[in-house]
Amino acid sequence: MPKRRLKIASYNINGITSRLEILLRWLGEFEPDVVGLQELKTIDEKFPADAIEKAGYCAIWHGQKSWNGVALLSRVGEPVETRRSLPGDPDLGQSRYIEAAICGLLVGNMYAPNGNPSPGPKFDYKLAWLDRLHAHAQDLLDSKVPAVLIGDYNVIPTDLDVYKPERWVKDALFSPQARKKYEGLVAQGWTDAIRELHPDERIYTFWHYWRNAFQRNSGIRIDHALVSPSLAPRLKAAGVDRTPRGWDKTSDHAPMWVEVEV
Repeated sequence: MPKRRLKIASYNINGITSRLEILLRWLGEFEPDVVGLQELKTIDEKFPADAIEKAGYCAIWHGQKSWNGVALLSRVGEPVETRRSLPGDPDLGQSRYIEAAICGLLVGNMYAPNGNPSPGPKFDYKLAWLDRLHAHAQDLLDSKVPAVLIGDYNVIPTDLDVYKPERWVKDALFSPQARKKYEGLVAQGWTDAIRELHPDERIYTFWHYWRNAFQRNSGIRIDHALVSPSLAPRLKAAGVDRTPRGWDKTSDHAPMWVEVEV
């Protein structure tokens, strides 16, 4: 069977209703095969399925009014949903995880809790959610299925992933506890695609709207793709498409992407 490269992207759209034209323009220009979207900020009934279908993509989604929300888009076959929350999550009202079989892979897409202010109940929820992610990630590894976990992890893994670390020391995204949770995922055997292929490069996925952060490249890397051991040898490329971050009325995130051979 001939092999081909599959381009899998993760994009925190920061409101799909207000930024639908941004999304459709990016899909047309970048042409990803599979996309995980985060922060839909809309209920299921208002997800723009027709517009996305006209762009050439099948979709599954899990929405929530005003907050959170995740979706998976595919132009390489219809996603077969396998779950829409992490096992054991007590707060199913928060739409933070969706998973599907697509083109021979299992793709998990997440919007992890922000956790601010820290300390406090939101930070405790973040750490507990990351623990559930850790447990589910181990189950995926045990199954030996080729898998990728993409999305907005809301974790800055290392000093290399932030423009000025000293400005983030009190932020939940850069807390030692959250960073340790991310390290634990990698220690399970997952491969951080960006760091595997760009070990020493400062690569960011998020820039605040204020103080010309994007123009100054004052960013952080919080959107990640973790690749399972069975898929890691087929990882061919990874990066961030900064282009849509420079468009008007855009998200404060840029899409990150990986290419794997299937």
